[in-house]
Amino acid sequence: MENKTLSIEIFGADIVCASCVNAPTSKDTYEWLQAAIDRKYPNHPYIMTYIDIQQPIDNERQQAFANRIMDDEFFYPLVLIEGEVVGEGYIQLKPVFSELEKHGFVSLES
Repeated sequence: MENKTLSIEIFGADIVCASCVNAPTSKDTYEWLQAAIDRKYPNHPYIMTYIDIQQPIDNERQQAFANRIMDDEFFYPLVLIEGEVVGEGYIQLKPVFSELEKHGFVSLES
């Protein structure tokens, strides 16, 4: 098993996405996703970062994604794993878990 620390980024804002009626907020999605990953893959290292698209962003790559969201290219929350988009708007666990498993995460249920 590879012990590389995986990077998971959640881009969002305090306001719920206009196209995501009845969806949880970006912060709620961040907390829910973190809890789900911790429960299913407790022995795998990762760093989850929340990026508020309405606040100043120092990282140029992250700012580029924030700009793309503001330009309506993506819905938020936007979830990236190792820089790859795995979900936007209403986030579902299956594609997130599939991407984690591509990077060597093994579920406790396996």
